[in-house]
Amino acid sequence: MAEHGTFTPRPVVLLTPEETATFLVRDMNVFYGDNHALQHVTLNVPSRQITALIGPSGCGKSTFLRCLNRMNDTILGCRVTGELTLDTHAILGRAVDPVEVRKRVGMVFQRPNPFPMSVYDNVAYGPRRHGARNRGVLDRIVEETLRKSALWDEVKDKLRHSAFDLSGGQQQRLCIARALAVQPDVLLMDEPSSALDPISTFKIEELMLELKEHYTIVIVTHNMYQASRVADFTGFFLHGELIEYGPTVEIFERPIDPRTDDYVRGRFG
Repeated sequence: MAEHGTFTPRPVVLLTPEETATFLVRDMNVFYGDNHALQHVTLNVPSRQITALIGPSGCGKSTFLRCLNRMNDTILGCRVTGELTLDTHAILGRAVDPVEVRKRVGMVFQRPNPFPMSVYDNVAYGPRRHGARNRGVLDRIVEETLRKSALWDEVKDKLRHSAFDLSGGQQQRLCIARALAVQPDVLLMDEPSSALDPISTFKIEELMLELKEHYTIVIVTHNMYQASRVADFTGFFLHGELIEYGPTVEIFERPIDPRTDDYVRGRFG
């Protein structure tokens, strides 16, 4: 356990080599008007691994997550500085189309948010927007994506039913399928199981572990057990700063910063 009052900062940028990282983040800052919400964040997000972001509410972790697919662009008065690369390509700045970024970096939100349409049309929505019209192609995408999301066997006879007829856990897996249907490289998940029962949560966690074979996954979670179960790397945010970042076992069992130690042991937050 770390001794309070003395600690050595973990060298965050050296934890994973740049050549094996999906995202490189350097001195990232986010401002909402005069509010400096995210301060000087630097880290590498490793490819085909699960990275968990933990910390108390309002600490900046969801703000950071939204930077990774330019979702903060939709917030009036938000300004992002620093460097952010996706597979060595800089993705901040006006010259980069955020729609193309979001095609490569899908996102699943805290509460299931299926569109008011059928199960089939929810999954086919993204491919259609990107130009897919052939029915056979769409049928293949829908089936393959629902299989990837561990949902096909449960809905294959309900493809024309409303997505709202599904359970909460099924709806969340449908939202994952919808994100995967446009063939992203990265899947961002903002507290993906916080609104679900334990059985549905377990299915989502199992699905994440399967998907990381093909996708880089970054999740925000308040569930310490979830982070310790599924994440390969964990970052602890507090008051807009990345306090500590490293292999999950190190963060939970041998944290360097006493604030990390306090948080993962439930002494605050």
